[in-house]
Amino acid sequence: MPEPITMVMVGAGSGGVLFELARRHFRIFKELLDVVGAAVSLMVFLPVMVVCAILIKLADPSAPVLYEQVRVGLNGRLFKIYKLRTMYADAEKAGRAQWAGAHDPRVIPICRWMRRSHIDELPQLINILCGEMSLVGPRPERPEMFAQLSQDLPDFEQRLAVKPGLTGLAQVRNGYDTDVESVRRKLQYDLEYIEKMSLGLELRLLFATVSKFRDRTAR
Repeated sequence: MPEPITMVMVGAGSGGVLFELARRHFRIFKELLDVVGAAVSLMVFLPVMVVCAILIKLADPSAPVLYEQVRVGLNGRLFKIYKLRTMYADAEKAGRAQWAGAHDPRVIPICRWMRRSHIDELPQLINILCGEMSLVGPRPERPEMFAQLSQDLPDFEQRLAVKPGLTGLAQVRNGYDTDVESVRRKLQYDLEYIEKMSLGLELRLLFATVSKFRDRTAR
């Protein structure tokens, strides 16, 4: 009969193997959920996106309907994120990145509801299908903001351990970024998500995101 200490060591080893298998299967499930969820959502919301595109073009015909912006993704890889353009073409004529403010004059008036409902973020379903983003994960930052926030918040780079997401724990609990302190809170939620990633948490966050389609805090 094996000695008790041997049985404990074998049990611990088996537990480690089972834990790794569970993590591996979760990653496979997450990728499958991303592809299927993004494809179905794109088909469902395509008519709404077409209506939004028409409204944007009528309100400000001088620029494209889709807005492309470089963001920092998994392991620091840069990629272009897609959004419906809800701000005027010269919104950042000052040449520097800045957070959106309440009643921001850069926002096209007819497009404010798109921001409150987060419909302007739906083109990022394309980013998900391209493998650059996930349905759930930390929101990707612009390179210039990422560089500054990494200096102010030493653990900020840990967010790059997973793909950025369309929604996430920080978005459900923290809302919009307004200053470094709000980003500090968001960072804690992002790190909590990375630590506790699971099927249950993934599904809960997706369901919780539905309430954000009427987000009065959006800017």
